[in-house]
Amino acid sequence: MFSMTKGQIETQICEAIIKFEKGYMGRGPMETKAYILKDMIFIRLKGVLTLSEEQLAKTGDGAELIKKIRIQLLESARALLENMVSDITGCRVKSMHTDISTKTGERIIIFTLDQNLEDRFGA
Repeated sequence: MFSMTKGQIETQICEAIIKFEKGYMGRGPMETKAYILKDMIFIRLKGVLTLSEEQLAKTGDGAELIKKIRIQLLESARALLENMVSDITGCRVKSMHTDISTKTGERIIIFTLDQNLEDRFGA
């Protein structure tokens, strides 16, 4: 049996993502929630856009530019994020997917793992 509960792992992932966002992206989200769903970790971050990005997002070209830049920044940190998740979960990360909404200021990040984490908790 795994030494941490599902909730403890979700909390550690949230804390690590917030630390990453502040240190790597320059500011943290207003709210972060992580969910373990079988072999996936779904992370929802609210309030990730800066004030200048919110202004830029009011135009179609600006919104597209924000999406491209934010996705590229996360892609450049892929190894760091995957190692962070692996260290917390003890699983190998198979893939990472992300998107950001320039309308709501939310970002989602999904990690797929090489194991079903819920099996560790008897879920």
